[in-house]
Amino acid sequence: MSWYPLPLPSLTGRRYLVTGANAGLGFFTAARLAGAGAHVVLSGRSAERLDAAAAAIRGVRAAASVETIVIDQSSLESVAAGGERLLASPPLDGVVANAGMVHPPRRRRESVDGNELVLATNVLGHFALLGRMLPHLAERARVVSLGSLSTQLSTFRVDDLQLERGYDPWRAYAQSKIAAQALGFELDRRIRAGGMPVLSVVAHPGYSISGRTPKVPGVKEPSRGQRFVDALQAPFAQGKHRGAEIVLHALTAPEVESGQYWGPRLLTRGEPTLHVPTRVSVDPLIGARVWAFAEQATDRAFKVGARAGGAR
Repeated sequence: MSWYPLPLPSLTGRRYLVTGANAGLGFFTAARLAGAGAHVVLSGRSAERLDAAAAAIRGVRAAASVETIVIDQSSLESVAAGGERLLASPPLDGVVANAGMVHPPRRRRESVDGNELVLATNVLGHFALLGRMLPHLAERARVVSLGSLSTQLSTFRVDDLQLERGYDPWRAYAQSKIAAQALGFELDRRIRAGGMPVLSVVAHPGYSISGRTPKVPGVKEPSRGQRFVDALQAPFAQGKHRGAEIVLHALTAPEVESGQYWGPRLLTRGEPTLHVPTRVSVDPLIGARVWAFAEQATDRAFKVGARAGGAR
């Protein structure tokens, strides 16, 4: 008997933000949340692609409550503008920090703010956004940070997060995901210390690839060649729609606790199960260093207060 799809509780009356929701894991996460009755805010860089994603969701569920907001996670100005719009809306019950670059540039590039581009997109934008949104989260809201299997396959240069001493695409991606996990666990420690009624959870989707993913016109349309190549990886891969189930579990399942790390049962695929994160990801000293670096790189202090806003 297949475990997919996981049953979701009724989410009527709840509000969620999913970054990078115009495609891939973010789209399927947003679609499932909307299907369970939640109001979902889809963010991404392209208004056109966001509109296509919202239309695809409404095409399956006409009554789906979705809205879109353009936020370029690599731009601190765009993040600030998007954050202000979100603060003018009702409190959120959850944030899925999903947006990111999966295919980094071959050579080191910088964001408009002068930060290494992959780090800016995958880590710093979310850090800056969460710094604004944390007081605007409802009681028992969850922040789900997206981790990766790559965190188990790379070293971590905590003293060279901008990769100024040496860059390659793989290191840029893997190091950004280690930093994202470290910040997710550090956020949990600070939430606990501050007594906030909010959860910070980290989830990784396993090996979720496009060629194993259903076609969604205007959103996800893998080519025949991509499907053929990815079909060869079927024994240890899954589609992005299934990888999204790990994220949904971390976001909605009643048994999930703050500070946990969820991933697929078979490591690269399968139903959600608790995983053990890498030691570097949960090291409090490293977490504090990455946090301090992120504050400096975004030029904004991220203070974790004693209470979240908008309690229900």
